[in-house]
Amino acid sequence: MEKRNRYTAEFKTKVVLEVLREEQTVNEIAAKYELSPVMISRWKAEFLERASTVFEKKASEADKVRKEYEAKQEHLEKLVGQLTVEVDWLKKIWPQMNHSKYVKQWLNGTTQRLRLNANPCC
Repeated sequence: MEKRNRYTAEFKTKVVLEVLREEQTVNEIAAKYELSPVMISRWKAEFLERASTVFEKKASEADKVRKEYEAKQEHLEKLVGQLTVEVDWLKKIWPQMNHSKYVKQWLNGTTQRLRLNANPCC
C-alpha cells in the first residue's frame, strides 16, 4: 500500500496559480506535477473560496505575538511593582527587628520566607 502524499500550502498555491493563469489546461498541469486533475480542481475551488479572507481585517500572526508580548510585559511590570513595595516595606521594618536569628538562617539558606509577626515560632 502506497503512502499518501502530503503537499505543502506553497506547492498547492503554485499549482493553483498556474491553473488560474490559463497558459495550460488542468490536465497538462496535472501531468506535469503527476497529480490528479480532480485534486487540482479541488485545490482551485478551495483557493477561490478562501480568497476573500486575504482582505479581511483579522489579527495577523505578528499582531498575536505583539499582544502576547505586551501581556507578558504587563505581568512583569506588576510583579516588579509588587516586589518594590515588599522591599520598601522590609526596609521600613528592618531596623525594628531582632536580626541575628533571621540573618543566620538567611546566610545558612534555611529560610524559605521570613515570617514577620509577633510570634515567630513556626
